[in-house]
Amino acid sequence: MKLVRVVLLLLCFCLSSFEGKYGKHWKNQVTKKHELPSAPAAPQEDLVDAKCLLNKYTHRSCSKVFCQPWEKCVDGTCICKLPYQCPKNGTSVCSTNGRSFPTYCHLKSFECLRPEAKFLNNGTCTAEGEFSVSLSDESTDSKGIVTVKLVDQDKKMFICKSNWGMAEANVACFDLGFQQGALDTRGRFHYSEDLQINSTECLQVRCQGFETTLAECTFSKRRVPGYQGLAGVLCYTPAADLPATESFACVNGKRIPLNRACNGVNDCGDQSDELCCKGCQDGSFLCKSGVCLPNQHRCNGELDCISGEDEVGCEGSRRGRTPSSALSRHSQDRLSRTGAEYPEVQEETEILTADMDTERKRIKSLLPKISCGVKRPVHTRRKRIVGGKPAQAGDFPWQVAIKDGDKINCGGIYIGGCWVLTAAHCVRPSRAHHYQIWTSLLDWIKLNSNIVVEKVERIIIHEGYNGTTYQNDIALIEIKKRPSHKECVFSNSIPACVPWSPYLFQPKDSCIISGWGREKDNQKVYSLRWGEVNLISNCSQFYQNRYYEKEMECAGTADGSIDACKGDSGGPLVCLDTSNVTYVWGIVSWGENCGKPEFPGVYTKVANYFDWISYHVGRPLISQHNV
Repeated sequence: MKLVRVVLLLLCFCLSSFEGKYGKHWKNQVTKKHELPSAPAAPQEDLVDAKCLLNKYTHRSCSKVFCQPWEKCVDGTCICKLPYQCPKNGTSVCSTNGRSFPTYCHLKSFECLRPEAKFLNNGTCTAEGEFSVSLSDESTDSKGIVTVKLVDQDKKMFICKSNWGMAEANVACFDLGFQQGALDTRGRFHYSEDLQINSTECLQVRCQGFETTLAECTFSKRRVPGYQGLAGVLCYTPAADLPATESFACVNGKRIPLNRACNGVNDCGDQSDELCCKGCQDGSFLCKSGVCLPNQHRCNGELDCISGEDEVGCEGSRRGRTPSSALSRHSQDRLSRTGAEYPEVQEETEILTADMDTERKRIKSLLPKISCGVKRPVHTRRKRIVGGKPAQAGDFPWQVAIKDGDKINCGGIYIGGCWVLTAAHCVRPSRAHHYQIWTSLLDWIKLNSNIVVEKVERIIIHEGYNGTTYQNDIALIEIKKRPSHKECVFSNSIPACVPWSPYLFQPKDSCIISGWGREKDNQKVYSLRWGEVNLISNCSQFYQNRYYEKEMECAGTADGSIDACKGDSGGPLVCLDTSNVTYVWGIVSWGENCGKPEFPGVYTKVANYFDWISYHVGRPLISQHNV
């Protein structure tokens, strides 16, 4: 009996060793649910933020990810740009509809609107040449060894297995018409007899995962000493569904094994498995916004985390790698899920196609840029806005004072052009001509010499403002242009950046408040003061039935020693990102018992109003991302 068991074990081992290889006599069988390769799955609640999942974030959710150059962010979703909105400079490309476009961005924008028009090749269209992807297995259209015919090649070729991962597999399945991408990159495959296999030559492909066809990926011909394996794919079909208790539910309806969520690999195809993570598996990189990235995206010269920390501390050779060196790297999936590593080989590589990823990055560099949130002098840290030391010149170049008659009752934040942001409860449109905007003011008893006073053109109160609950407590002030100027000139002011995503900063992050508000004993303050506070989660515990999480933000200190107070209303709560760029994260709105524990200040959450602000002031003025 023991001998029989040993023979069976040896037979199973031999059969499994052929998995993913080719052979005329291997019939490709449907991979059963329990046969999917999987490691012991970590409990989903330990890795994934269930509350975040309810938002159904995908690769088009611009509060979590950056939009592509052919898209723009509207109401939290990346939508198609019109082609004319793309930068004009670039290399012409050809579409599958036979039409040439001036740039890759123009084509992708056109495809975004008309999905049937996909990328074919770099350069102008010619009468000859086509690109095709097929699978070797004739018994099914969803599984097999991948074969590709490039536009300027005469024959089909196989793809090398060693650099083949889920990013490439998903794009291959998209190309083949499977909208939910790939289920896996491994399986038992056989090939058609008419295919000729050269054991020392195959194509190496590198995709980013956002492509809709393999034609957009970068191909190179790889010559290796000896057979290293060919790439195969199992495209996702509803029949391959996993049990709900053993799987992660992607937004697109696909189910993947639990252990593949939050591993930095876009297994879902829509990235929904990587956007609501508490932690990351397999050494992938966790952004502050809860996004897991492949480790190769760290220090690659391009911002992938919306908060930018993937490009912090990137001195040395890792930053700015050239496309050719990136081609030779092994992908995230180089380690198989059984833990075995492909052997290192000496190889020769000949690049066969243009690198459209490099072209995409070049197009991004041509998009409009704005200058905000970076001040010239760097302040030294002091203690508090309540009872603290006064600010120095240049500390807060976005801070303004709103003067009504002979009093300064509120502050505001300069955000560029002719626009100031403040709280709705601070201003009334009917009194617009009574207000003055004072910039560079430090002390309103001992006036400094570089103060600039501006008149107000109009005031825009948020249409949903509720003076009882302080919901939507936000307003815009448009400064009146001077007769001899076409634009407003704030000589000593620098605008604070307007955040487009509520995930740029997180609870416990340290931020700064400033203003001319009263001390906690109601004593008047005449000099601009500032203090450091921490963002606080779950503020409903302090203000039950009065705190609205979507529209409001809480900030303070455990002992209440630093807080905004009466007179600080409308002023800024600013936070610095990893690149020391300042964002106006909140507007001082309301609170109780300023300066006392368990009564933190409540601020209007500016990120929630990005589209409202951009509608009135114009997106190009305030947006340096997702334009």
